[in-house]
Amino acid sequence: MPDRIAVRGLRAHAYHGVYDFERERGQVFLVDAVLELDTAPAAAGDDLGCTVNYAELAQRLHAVLTGEPLNLLETLAQRLADVCLADPLVDAAEITVHKPDAELGVTFDDVTVTIRRERANRNGGAHD
Repeated sequence: MPDRIAVRGLRAHAYHGVYDFERERGQVFLVDAVLELDTAPAAAGDDLGCTVNYAELAQRLHAVLTGEPLNLLETLAQRLADVCLADPLVDAAEITVHKPDAELGVTFDDVTVTIRRERANRNGGAHD
């Protein structure tokens, strides 16, 4: 199993959704991001420069989460994964977007979309 760094429960009020009322009043969204990378170089040298700075990552994810309103959680998850994979140290990212206040007409705990994307080429190539 690869090494992983996770940021869970990143929370923001945002305006994603296909319905007008979602775009007008917004709602709470949460994001879990799990990154796969080799943390051995960072551990060996006790060097933040050899790993992902999760404080900086959280800020970049939050900017996407609170940025341009999107219709679909799937699109939001992909954009968040793209942020993670922009770091050359990250081999793969799993993103879960939570929409706990979605209006479904029935009682529920949470709605989530989870995607996993990995770098197709460790030499800076495109990812899938």
